[in-house]
Amino acid sequence: MDRADMLIKLKGKLSPKRYVHSIGVEYTAAALAMTHGEDVNRARLAGLLHDCAKGYSNEEKLKKSLKYGLPVSDVERENPDLLHGKLGAYYAKNKYGVTDQGVLSAITYHTTGHPDMSLLDKIIFVADYIEPNRKMIFELTEIRKEAFSDLDKAVVHILKNTLEYLDGKHVVIDEMTEKTYRFYVRKG
Repeated sequence: MDRADMLIKLKGKLSPKRYVHSIGVEYTAAALAMTHGEDVNRARLAGLLHDCAKGYSNEEKLKKSLKYGLPVSDVERENPDLLHGKLGAYYAKNKYGVTDQGVLSAITYHTTGHPDMSLLDKIIFVADYIEPNRKMIFELTEIRKEAFSDLDKAVVHILKNTLEYLDGKHVVIDEMTEKTYRFYVRKG
């Protein structure tokens, strides 16, 4: 499927705000790919499709994930919005024709990250957080600068802020986010 067809399909599946966010992530991922030496087209594709399953209700995300045999953790059952990465990768492959495993991985882990991420994984993880349409969040200006000079530093900064934010909301935190943070702190 070409980009024009993907845009039409996404426009029908996402809210206008989420659609604009997806275009912003595509753009930011391309800029980060040029900066850090990743294939720009792969980054654009992963950025564009990263939230392709975000438009479903949490109940639908859980139901569809179970229907398609995707692994669902206890934390994901409690907070099915976390499933949009896994479900998005499934849809990218089965509804948008994406066969590149690196692109599918970047979509899967764009919210939680994972230990020892590929360059593309990190680019999409960071682009999702820093894209131009994001509302200003704590230390966003600093993280945007880091993203173009030290991608790993930006990853750690985002993970730290995310964990602190979630801890303050007293919600169950996906253990993958915690594992990813510990991995990159030890690595750094």
